[in-house]
Amino acid sequence: MPNIGAPELIIIAIVILVLFGGAKLAGLGKSTGRALREFKEETKGIREEDEKKKAAAAELEKEPSNEEIKDEVVDAEIAEYKPRSDA
Repeated sequence: MPNIGAPELIIIAIVILVLFGGAKLAGLGKSTGRALREFKEETKGIREEDEKKKAAAAELEKEPSNEEIKDEVVDAEIAEYKPRSDA
């Protein structure tokens, strides 16, 4: 496989410049940059959504603490014991 060096790259760049012109290449670079920026924003949004879902799942899976258990018991109804007086 032939090696591509600096002279070959310069020739390729000149041919592309002649074929497409400077204005089209500038517009192509601008649109490519815009597309890359949008792609980064979308992937960042997807990552943030995944992190939120993982945090919510971890919150649901954690074991209740003693205070949470006591709160549940306090909220329960307490029945009073009244002995019968059949004497």
